Amino acid sequence: MTEQQIINFLRGMEREEKIKILYAAESGSRAWGFDSPDSDYDVRVIYVHPESWYWSIAEKPRDNYSVMSGELDVSAWELRKTLRLFAKGNPPLYEWLDSPIVYLEDDQFSEELRKLILAYFNPVRTVHHYLEMASRALDTLRPDRTITIKKFFYALRGLLAAKWVVTKGTMPPTSFDKLLRRGWILGSLYNEIARLQVKKANSDEKTRIPLPNGFGSLFESERLNILWLIQDVHPDPVPLDLLNDFFYKTVKDAKDEFWED
Repeated sequence: MTEQQIINFLRGMEREEKIKILYAAESGSRAWGFDSPDSDYDVRVIYVHPESWYWSIAEKPRDNYSVMSGELDVSAWELRKTLRLFAKGNPPLYEWLDSPIVYLEDDQFSEELRKLILAYFNPVRTVHHYLEMASRALDTLRPDRTITIKKFFYALRGLLAAKWVVTKGTMPPTSFDKLLRRGWILGSLYNEIARLQVKKANSDEKTRIPLPNGFGSLFESERLNILWLIQDVHPDPVPLDLLNDFFYKTVKDAKDEFWED
């Protein structure tokens, strides 16, 4: 599927649903940089309604859209829903905003929202999100110690992202290559991961591999260390004023004329 086909699909969704897309980017394995030939296009969208929609007392039945079309998987969140999750330090949402593959973007909107991550980033929630991602992936390990190549990289990325949080104190980068640091992985295992990256780029996602030697013990020791480092971190709640102001401004800037064109 081409980038232009995805953009055309999104523009059609705008017209059909009478919404304005503020941001649309790739998520998941393609954004992380270890997609397989059969990977779907997981597009994540933030959209806004015309201003009049927000000031009506009519019931608002939907605040999201999910569309599956062939290899395209689109999940779209309405602005108010997006900002409520943003205020809670939602890691997947922060990842979308750092995606290296962006299809549609209101530059001012995305730039201002990215700056707000510094205020609302929650290291504790983020660590637990990524460790849970890694643990769920490793739960698929079979008794013969094999795992799908897709789940192995989910486990590895989750572990490295959690380690980034306790080491750097910031939201981890979306790109896997920025997370994979030689000093964090033993040399032999690091080389095996590099080999498996090449293999994943040329294999379907259900391809099974033996769990690399040393990864199980590395995961458990790092997991315990990360949890120990984060146990005494207690982020202060951040007032919603910044996001409320951002919400009002964004809705006002999305003029009704957009839907009349």
